[in-house]
Amino acid sequence: MAHSVKTSEQTVSELGESGILQVILPILRSENPLLGPGDDAGALKVASGEVLVSVDTMVQDQDFKQQWPSGLTHRAFDIGWKSVAQNLSDINAMGGRTTGVVISLSLPGQTAIAWVEDFAHGVARALKELPTTPPAILGGDLGLSTEISVTTTALGESAGRKMLRSGAQTGDVIAVAGRVGVAAAGLALLEHPDSSHLWGRALRRLVQGQCRPVPPLESGPRAEEAGATAMLDLSDGLIVDGGRLAASSAVSLKIDSTALTEFAERLEPAAHLLHTEPLQWVLYGGEDFGLLATFPNEQAVPEEFTIIGTVGAADSTGPAVYIDGEKMAESKGFDHFS
Repeated sequence: MAHSVKTSEQTVSELGESGILQVILPILRSENPLLGPGDDAGALKVASGEVLVSVDTMVQDQDFKQQWPSGLTHRAFDIGWKSVAQNLSDINAMGGRTTGVVISLSLPGQTAIAWVEDFAHGVARALKELPTTPPAILGGDLGLSTEISVTTTALGESAGRKMLRSGAQTGDVIAVAGRVGVAAAGLALLEHPDSSHLWGRALRRLVQGQCRPVPPLESGPRAEEAGATAMLDLSDGLIVDGGRLAASSAVSLKIDSTALTEFAERLEPAAHLLHTEPLQWVLYGGEDFGLLATFPNEQAVPEEFTIIGTVGAADSTGPAVYIDGEKMAESKGFDHFS
């Protein structure tokens, strides 16, 4: 049955799967897939012979809220953007570049088609603006659910070595690229009741860091070319992700808090409003999707990375992260099930 022309007031149930696809596929059309959406699977040419794969899911009221306690309505555009950004970040952390993405979108029947259209524009804009070479949309899936859920799979390739978490060596230097703590400060503002009317430009930039993160996508391949020994993205916080790198490499990370001062200072406006210590966001805040990497020496560290410490041998208690000589607990970092 043919669908009537959609209006922004229609819901996904009223329009149906075919009608929804007619709305979003023109927005998501890519120029570079071998075979894009429309068949049972997409196709992509791979030059390196190896494919990098990453998948992440965003679920309503777990990873985002339609309406935040602060009073801010979470735009569908930003959800689409972030679903792409976090997956491109994973490929970036492997020293690779994303070549294609597949998106599964599950929606309640009463979802307005205008929401879906805004989401698709966010996906398309992120794919166009974040990487140097836009990846292809290869396809995806639509489903009915009780809440909004977005699962994005990214495919990529690396021109050089695959960067792992397990290569750090005693004597390496530790460095970070991108934002650290911004997304956590933004989340704290979003959760602060009836506060959005108090946000000036500085606070809104922090909120945007949570809703629309910008991973340093050129820094992953650049770190690999510079000889990085280990790397991962900062999705769950410096201490938690640092602990993962330390465990994989069987080393300890020794971080100097003074090297984190510049990151904490950027969060001062939010810390002042919320009466908290900004360094806690730097240490334990996730979802900035920057990079944590180790390098054999300072000369090897690319310019956009900030050196924050050195790699030491694990002691009798095992691999760990230390700040100014104090062993840090990982339990305060982000965990989906905590």
